[in-house]
Amino acid sequence: MQTDSSAMSALLDGYHRFRETGYSAEHERWEQLANGQSPKTMVISCSDSRVDPAQIFDVAPGELFVVRNVAALVPPFETTPGRHGVSAALEFAIQFLKVEQVVVLGHGMCGGCQAALTQNLHGNAPGEGGFVAKWIDMLDEVRDPIATAHGTTGRVAERAMELAAVKVSLQNLRTFPCVQEKEAQGDLTLRGAYFAISDGVLHLLDEDSGDFGPA
Repeated sequence: MQTDSSAMSALLDGYHRFRETGYSAEHERWEQLANGQSPKTMVISCSDSRVDPAQIFDVAPGELFVVRNVAALVPPFETTPGRHGVSAALEFAIQFLKVEQVVVLGHGMCGGCQAALTQNLHGNAPGEGGFVAKWIDMLDEVRDPIATAHGTTGRVAERAMELAAVKVSLQNLRTFPCVQEKEAQGDLTLRGAYFAISDGVLHLLDEDSGDFGPA
């Protein structure tokens, strides 16, 4: 196995620190986790390297069931052929792990939301931006009113899209029968959140008003 790259060396350095400190301090917890997991919360977050749900919420291993993808998007419920990674993870979390809440975590400076706003990847071939373009077209419906009100560049427009993306994912979550059933029974709560990278502040969505406010 090749381990001589600087990137891999950095990972291995971190692993050894973890073994010396993190793992040894939480040894009993890791032994318990070897027997199974029972997180209460599922977080759907962006793949962006600056947004780590475990770090933001300061949780221990086993406390969060996390799915990360471009722009923290949830596709609507559908049964068409394909690889439904987010849907599979959601199904597993709700039906098997029986999580009590699902948090959609958007964030500032999101490249996926910026691309959805500018549409600069539309028409690109798969492997050259086409996969991303097809994924973020889930935001096409909310793009036009944002572009009309704020344009397609600048932080005001970008933040509007980032916040709208959280709402789109919540809306799409509610198209899943298992989500509808659990939410109606009071066994599941959906929450929208937004992490502003520049100041490290977490904002929560009030679905009654549609506004985000500091947690």
